[in-house]
Amino acid sequence: MIKLLKYLKPFWRSVVLVLVLVLLQSLTQLLLPTLMADIVDQGIAKGNNAIIFRLGGIMLVVALGNAACAMGASFFSARLSMGYGRVLRNEVFSHVQKFSLREYNKFGAASLITRVTNDITQVQMVVLMSLRMLFTAPLMMIGGIVLAVSRDPNLSRLLLILLPVMTVAVLAIAYLVMPLFKAIQAKLDKLNLVLRENLTGIRVIRAFNRDKFEQKRFDTANLDLTKASTFVNRFMGATMPAITLLMNLASVAILWFGGHRVAGGAMQVGDLMAFLQYMMQIMFSMMMVSMMFIMLPRALASVKRINEVLDTSPEIVDPEMDVAADGAQGYLEFRDVTFSYPGAEVPVLQNISFRAGPGEVTAIIGGTGSGKSTLTNLIPRFYDVDSGSILVDGVNVRDMTQETLRDKIGLVPQQALLFTGTIASNIRMGKEDATADEVGKAAETAQAMDFITAMPNGFDSDVAQGGVNFSGGQKQRLAIARALVRHPEIYIFDDSFSALDFRTDARLRRALKDETSGATMLIVAQRVATVMDADRIIVLEKGAVAGIGTHKDLMEDCRVYREIVLSQVSEEELA
Repeated sequence: MIKLLKYLKPFWRSVVLVLVLVLLQSLTQLLLPTLMADIVDQGIAKGNNAIIFRLGGIMLVVALGNAACAMGASFFSARLSMGYGRVLRNEVFSHVQKFSLREYNKFGAASLITRVTNDITQVQMVVLMSLRMLFTAPLMMIGGIVLAVSRDPNLSRLLLILLPVMTVAVLAIAYLVMPLFKAIQAKLDKLNLVLRENLTGIRVIRAFNRDKFEQKRFDTANLDLTKASTFVNRFMGATMPAITLLMNLASVAILWFGGHRVAGGAMQVGDLMAFLQYMMQIMFSMMMVSMMFIMLPRALASVKRINEVLDTSPEIVDPEMDVAADGAQGYLEFRDVTFSYPGAEVPVLQNISFRAGPGEVTAIIGGTGSGKSTLTNLIPRFYDVDSGSILVDGVNVRDMTQETLRDKIGLVPQQALLFTGTIASNIRMGKEDATADEVGKAAETAQAMDFITAMPNGFDSDVAQGGVNFSGGQKQRLAIARALVRHPEIYIFDDSFSALDFRTDARLRRALKDETSGATMLIVAQRVATVMDADRIIVLEKGAVAGIGTHKDLMEDCRVYREIVLSQVSEEELA
C-alpha cells in the first residue's frame, strides 16, 4: 500500500485540507456533549434561562460548524480519491503499454483488465474511507476517553472491559476476512477470462454447437464467485449486528451503573448524558475501525495485484542513445537469429540469416508451426531474440528506440483487427494526419474502394468493435490500407491475403508492386501463387531455413518447397 501512496503527491494540498476539516469536525463533535451537559446541569436543572439561551446558541453554532466540516471533508475526500484513482489507472495502463508480448502473456488480458478496473476501484474506495475514518476514529476515541474520564473516573472503568472486547473482535474479523477477499479476486479473474473467451470466440462456439458447454462453463465460474462472495457477505453481515449488540450492551451497562450513581448523588444527570454520548462516540470509533479492517483486507489483496503489474519490468526497453542509420533506408538483415518462447524446450527459430533490400519482395513460406509469424514478430521487436541480431538500415534493432523502429515498419498482422470508429479513422491509425486523398489512395491500392463506396456513408461508415460488421476479406483489405497510408520503409504482410479470393489477391499484388516499389516487402503466405513471383523465397521447416532462392531455383534444389508447391498445384499446371 505504501508504494501506491506516492501517487497521492499531486493531491497533497487536498489531503491537508481534508485532514484539517476532519480535525475540526472531530473537535466540534467532542464539544457538543459537554455543551449539552452544561445546559442540563447549569440551565435546566437550576431554571437559568440565560445560560440555556447562551449555551444553546453556542451549541447551535458548533453543530452548524460540525455539519459544514463534515460536508467539506466528504466533498474534498471524494474529489481527491477519484483523482487518485484516475492517476493510478493511467500509471498502470501506461506501464502495461510498455510490456512485451511475453509480459502480456504472463498476466493475460482478462487479469489485466480486472486489475486496471476492479482492483484500482477497491484501492480508491479505501483511500476515500481512510481519509475520513482512519483519522476521525483515533481522534474521536482518544478525545472521548479523556472527556469521559473527566466526567466520571469511576464509571470510566467500564472502558477497561469494553475496549479490549471490541479490539479482539475487530482483529479477529480482519484475520478471517483477508484470505477470503484474495480468493474472490482470483475467482473474478476466472469469470472475466471465461466471459472474454466466450465473447471473442462466439462464432466458433456456435459453429460447433458448444453453447450449452460454454453456458455450463460460465455458470460454474459464476457460481464459484457467487458462493465465495455470499459467504463473505454473510460473514460480514453477521459482524455488524454483533458490534451493534456490544454497543447496546455497553449503553445498558452505562445507564444501569450511571443511574445508581445519579440516584446516590455522586453524579449529575447532564454528566451521565455526556458520558453516554462519549461512550457512543468511542464505540462508533471502534466501529469505524472495524469497517476499515473489513475493507482493508480486500484492498490489500488488490494492492498486491496492482503492485505485481507495476513491479514487472518490461523485457524490452529503449536504449539510452538512439543510434541513427547512415542514410540507408529499408534494409533488413537477420544474422544467425535464434529465438524460443518462455518454457519451450527447443527454439522456435534457429540460426536464421537472410537479407532484404528496397524494391525487393521477400516471401516466407513453410508448414504450420515452422515459425513464420514468430519471425515477423521479431522485426518490430515484439520479442527480443535469444541470440544473433536483427538489423534495420544497418542498425541493430536493440540500438534504436521502439518508436523509431516501428515508424519504419508497416505491419499487417495475421488476424486483421479493426477498432471502434469509422473506416477513415481506422485507416488513419497508420498515419494520424493523413489527408482524405491519402486515405482514398491507400484504400484504392488495397482494393477496398468497391465495398467502401457501396456503404451509405463511405469512409465515414461506422466500424463496430473488432470490425464484426465486416467480412474477413474486407477487414484484411482495411488493415492493408492502414499500413499503406504511412508509406513505411518496410512492409510486413503476415498471411494477410488468406481471406481474399484469387482474383482480388492478384489485383492487390499488382497494385502493391507499383505502390511499394521503393520499399522492402516481406510477405508471409500459405498460397504458392502469392509467393511465386517474389525476388526471394525463404522456406522454413521446424524453425530452420530449408532453402532460399527464387521459385525456379527452389523447385530444383529444395525438397520442402517442392512438396509445398505440389500439394497446391499439379505438375501439369506448373508446366
